[in-house]
Amino acid sequence: MSTSSLSPLIDENVQTLAQLAQLLGRVSAHDYQRSLGAKGTQSLGKHVRHILEHYQTLLDACATTSTQAIFDYENRPREAALETQPGYAGERVEALQAGLKALATMQHDAALTLSYPVEGDVDDSVALPTSLGRELAFLTSHSIHHMALLGLLCEQLGIALPEHFGVHPSTLRYWAQPSSQKGLSA
Repeated sequence: MSTSSLSPLIDENVQTLAQLAQLLGRVSAHDYQRSLGAKGTQSLGKHVRHILEHYQTLLDACATTSTQAIFDYENRPREAALETQPGYAGERVEALQAGLKALATMQHDAALTLSYPVEGDVDDSVALPTSLGRELAFLTSHSIHHMALLGLLCEQLGIALPEHFGVHPSTLRYWAQPSSQKGLSA
């Protein structure tokens, strides 16, 4: 990979969102909204909304015309329709994939600033320097983490998913290696 190319990171995220789109195409609105978990606080829709809003937050930051975009994953709009309407969420996935592909002309080290709230006060936050490449890597891992949880919830609902749904691309690459290259550690 070229040290300045975002293409592999963009591709991982686009592929991750494609897996999510497969789920959205298989789930009924009833199951998508259904309260799950011992306390009834989980739903497929809540996890999907959370994933999509993180992508939107980064894309919105990249669309700003300021010299260094400041963004905050925690203080983001929560769009209820994303967690109640799987068709609408599927449309957003397509828009996010297009937005990610449009980032291909940017440098992986394009400077961004993550505003991270601390001490429980919205007004108290620390500014963390980051880069577009770093945030794309984060979004892959963050999304896959939630998709693994979605996989467990789908299992409870009897919704079949593709074999590698919720498996990180690095794990898939590891699994694809011949046994002799894997060594003893995982």
